[in-house]
Amino acid sequence: MDEVQIRLRVNGMERRGRVEPRLTLADFLREHCHLTGTHLGCEHGVCGACTVLLDGAAVRACLVLAVQAEGREVTTIEGLGTPENLSPVQVAFQENHGLQCGFCTPGFVVSVTALLRDNPDPTDEEIRAGLSGNICRCTGYQGIFKAVRAAAGNTP
Repeated sequence: MDEVQIRLRVNGMERRGRVEPRLTLADFLREHCHLTGTHLGCEHGVCGACTVLLDGAAVRACLVLAVQAEGREVTTIEGLGTPENLSPVQVAFQENHGLQCGFCTPGFVVSVTALLRDNPDPTDEEIRAGLSGNICRCTGYQGIFKAVRAAAGNTP
């Protein structure tokens, strides 16, 4: 299969690569950009572990082809904060035990970042709807919901 040249911005930096047209954005981020925070779980768009922001919209990177991101802006978990300077959502997850094994956490943090950007004061029902595309098999979701409320300033 012939490779195609792509150019996109990832976490504010221009990235270029030659890729097969069938390569997913998730695989491009992990293999070409070495950004392994975008996790691959189901590879069917169900679990949400690979959630990234594409031009600001939360998308499943396993369902987007890298060539579809040509000329666009991608933000991964690595672009939201650093270990020394966590984003408010990352701090809320840390302080409210919104993680357990951590595999799903990057996808949740990215989804919550988009949710709170668009709706800074969500109801519990809106939080449930906003996170319906992310699955966690460890936490029972209570810590995650508490973290979202804390990040939104809605701690009960």
